[in-house]
This record gives sequence, C-alpha cells and structure tokens, in this order.
Amino acid sequence: MSSSQTKRPLSSAKTGPISGDIRVPGDKSISHRSLMFGGLAIGTTKVTGLLEGEDVLATADAMRKLGATVTRDDDGTWHVTGVGVGALREPDSVIDMGNAGTGIRLMAGIVATHPITTFFTGDASLCKRPMGRVADPLAEFGAKFITRDRGRPPMAVIGTDEAKPITYTLPMASAQVKSAVMLAGLNTTGTTTVIEPKPSRDHTERMLRHFGVDVDVKVNDDGGRTVSLTGPAEMKAADIVVPTDPSSAAFPLVAALIHRDSNVTIRDVCLNPLRTGLITTLIEMGGDITITNEREEAGETIGDLVVTGKNRLQGIVVPADRAP
Repeated sequence: MSSSQTKRPLSSAKTGPISGDIRVPGDKSISHRSLMFGGLAIGTTKVTGLLEGEDVLATADAMRKLGATVTRDDDGTWHVTGVGVGALREPDSVIDMGNAGTGIRLMAGIVATHPITTFFTGDASLCKRPMGRVADPLAEFGAKFITRDRGRPPMAVIGTDEAKPITYTLPMASAQVKSAVMLAGLNTTGTTTVIEPKPSRDHTERMLRHFGVDVDVKVNDDGGRTVSLTGPAEMKAADIVVPTDPSSAAFPLVAALIHRDSNVTIRDVCLNPLRTGLITTLIEMGGDITITNEREEAGETIGDLVVTGKNRLQGIVVPADRAP
C-alpha cells in the first residue's frame, strides 16, 4: 500500500466555547451578478464586499473582455464602468471561466442576444458539465451554440441581432437557467417570460430592479412563479454592498449553537427569504438566534446574527421544500 493510501485514524475532541464578532466572505451569487450587471449598465458601479474567489475573478475578466472597465482599489472596493445593454464588444480571445458554473451559464445568456461570437472554456471540471439546459432556451431567441459532445464546454455562442422574445417554462426550478433567459431578454425587443414550477433564488430579479429594470413577478396558483421583463432595457449604474454568504455563515453559526457558553455575532448576512432555510430550521430546533440591524441593500435583506449556545437543540422534522 502506498503512503498516499495509508489509512489514518480520525479523531475528535470536545472543544471550548467560541465568541467574537466576525464577517464571513461575501456571497458568491451576488458577487457574480454585481460585476455582470455593472458591466451592462451605463455609468460606474461601485461594489464593496465582493467575494474575491477564483470563480468571481473569472467573471471580472470576462466582463473586461466584453468591453467593461473593471478595477479594484487597494481597500478592496471594485469599480465597474459598463458599456450599456446592446453594446458589448466581441472578445479578442477565449473567455476562460475556470470552475464558474454560474458564471458561464449567466454569461451565455448575456451574449446570446448580442451580435457577437464568444468562445468559452473552463477547467477540467467545468468542461464536464453539460450546458444544454441553458443552450436550449437561449437557442429559442435565435442564438447558436457549438459545444463538445453532450453539450459540454468548450463552447462557442454565436449571438443574434434579431432576437425574438420567448416564454419559457422551466422543467425544474433553476436560478441559473431562469437568470440566463432573463439576461438574454434584456437586449430583446418585447416581453420575455420565465415560468418556474417553484421559487428558485431570485437574486437576479432583485438586482435587476436595483439597476432600474422593470421586472414583474407573479405567484402562480401552483406555488410557482412567472417572471417577465420587457426589452430592450436600459440599466443605470447602481452601487452594490455585497452581503455575506449564508452558506459560509453556517459554520460559525452552528458551532456557536452547540456549545452552551458561546456567543458570536455574524455581520451583514444575506437574509433573502430563499436563502434562510438553515436559520429558520435552527430556530425551530430551539437555537438562540437573534437578527439585528436588519436593512435592505441593493434589493436584498441583510442583517446581523447574534448567536448563543444557551439553548439545547431539539430534533424536528424539516420539510423537503426548504432545501431545494
């Protein structure tokens, strides 16, 4: 047996309480969109709290190649000067999205209704992921896609200058597919509509409104949603404060709850109703979680979580639709 295959025992030991005041990294979904939407808007958008991971940085580079000016100050503040909807520049080289699945799918929607040809690639993992769920509805606008077998990247998107609005019913709830269709609708004359069987993350709808786009959302009788926007849309620069990622906040949150003497404050957490399932569940289990300083930033609800371990958690039944 090689050294790399040697079995090693794993052990754990009880630890002491934790306490402190922290800010976890920014939300990835909102970080991607802030760069994309800033690049599509007229004017300069200031972004603070951006998650500076490889996926988001790939989106920043993609927007630069499409003509936007994207810069970072020494203090971590980002500035995006957009070109406006309909004015994207055809990239001079291939856009490498790294491992950013959200990035490549939303970018495909953006370029699909611009009269440019865009080549996308990514790392080995991304190039194994099928893009058909996005390519199929975007082709209905008139865009053409060239991919490897089974719809995998590398991928060429040949955008159309004669885009026709569509009404698309999602076979399953997907924020990425919904967002790609909506972003294609920005540069399409007429009303583009997406019907989803149940609510998916709505960061795109919220942020588009923040940038001045009129997005209509209706709740259907079956609990799903119908989302519509009319293009061509004009987006105006709007500053973004990226909230912290509730998924990242989950670790100190749970750690504080399971030790009686813990006391932790987690700052600026995204409290979008479609992202707070864990918080709701932990409160139902008896967790001592208090939301303070609740406010709205760029269409998103944000707040601070004050968490202690003074209560013993109890088992509950969690509804399946809370974890889509």
